[in-house]
Amino acid sequence: MPHVRNAVGNARSATVRTQAGDLAGHGLGSAVVRVLVIGSGAREHALCLALSHDPAVTHLICAPGNAGTAAVAEQRPVDATDPAAVAGLAVGVAADLVVVGPEVPLVAGAADAVRAAGIACFGPTTAAARIEGSKAFAKEVMAAAGVPTAQALVCGTEAEVAAALDAFGPPYVVKDDGLAAGKGVLVTDDRAAALAHAARGARGLVEEYLDGPEVSLFAVTDGRAAVALLPAQDFKRIGDGDTGPNTGGMGAYAPLPWAPSGLVEEVMARIVRPTIDELARRGTPFAGLLYAGLALTKAGVRVIEFNCRFGDPETQVVLALLDTPLAVLLHAAATGRLAEHPPLAWREGAAVTVVVAAEGYPGTPRGGDPIDGADLPGVLHAGTRRADDGSTRTAGGRVLSVTACGADLAAARQAAYDTVRRVGFAGAQHRTDIALRAVNGEISVP
Repeated sequence: MPHVRNAVGNARSATVRTQAGDLAGHGLGSAVVRVLVIGSGAREHALCLALSHDPAVTHLICAPGNAGTAAVAEQRPVDATDPAAVAGLAVGVAADLVVVGPEVPLVAGAADAVRAAGIACFGPTTAAARIEGSKAFAKEVMAAAGVPTAQALVCGTEAEVAAALDAFGPPYVVKDDGLAAGKGVLVTDDRAAALAHAARGARGLVEEYLDGPEVSLFAVTDGRAAVALLPAQDFKRIGDGDTGPNTGGMGAYAPLPWAPSGLVEEVMARIVRPTIDELARRGTPFAGLLYAGLALTKAGVRVIEFNCRFGDPETQVVLALLDTPLAVLLHAAATGRLAEHPPLAWREGAAVTVVVAAEGYPGTPRGGDPIDGADLPGVLHAGTRRADDGSTRTAGGRVLSVTACGADLAAARQAAYDTVRRVGFAGAQHRTDIALRAVNGEISVP
């Protein structure tokens, strides 16, 4: 496997070697050899970069990958939505660990198929992945576990939607019940628009609006033990000032200088562990990455949603700050040994990522345009492909995630936007205000 540097161009080999020795002392350091990552976005590029730094990894494969992952991992074609194909590939490449990035393969049962083939897999079963696959199921789990969340009504008819909108009042929050690539939520003061959004599917949820800043917290879990990663904040709307339609995410930053002291401990105690315990009680233990999307409201922390995998673009900033070898951590979770893993180590400073998207996104994106600066340090690929002439071209909505670290949030933000200015393709669009309010001290918790 070629030697590579991380997403912000910082070598960490000495630190990683030291930590690898610590992990070996716990009996975990030599467990992983060949790792297969499933997915093709910037999240998977970030995962591959982090995994490539782990001394326990001797061979890294990404399937199907993109033009960026090809620089750090062997590429293999696969239909990621076909569990049998994913398991067959894992067997074919003799993988010791499979890391499933996107939610669609997990909800479809990719992790089940890989485990049935006798290979360790980081990712929940299809039954546990319903925590993201069905908003209604997630509400049931939270109610049973006593997890604080928004009040909600599950609606299957226009009349039920109308009644729920009137019951909660504006701002109206309407959610698709199933997967929607991060674009299934509408928050609006326009009642007609809320009704129209709900009419797109057979079943959805209408919820009370949650005020306060939002936080994304990832927890690695083996179904019993759980370890929190750094909190981050992402930006869902396409335009500056949180305007325009929702997207899969237009940027993120970590850590959160405005977050209350003890937030992570509170979320783990009141939200993450009760949810994991409830899923285990139901006979569907969750082993993988539980993503809690949170609102810090006047009434306290509330869950907006759960996801069953690493978030994108938050993964880009969280992994840029992680010093603990990633493969060993994920393997410990995949094999039920997370309690044996030592505490995580983090780099000082902050990280910021800015998503550069194609013209037309979040609708139908323009594609096929050559990209300038695609191979700059800190540029993570998502919707890209390598053309026959060797050029890198656009091939999706969110094309690149430009990620940088700095001594503080202001420095990381400046470094990220300095690189964004060096990246370009026809019709490129990005937000100019990622992490700006945090840098200016304008975020407060009610």
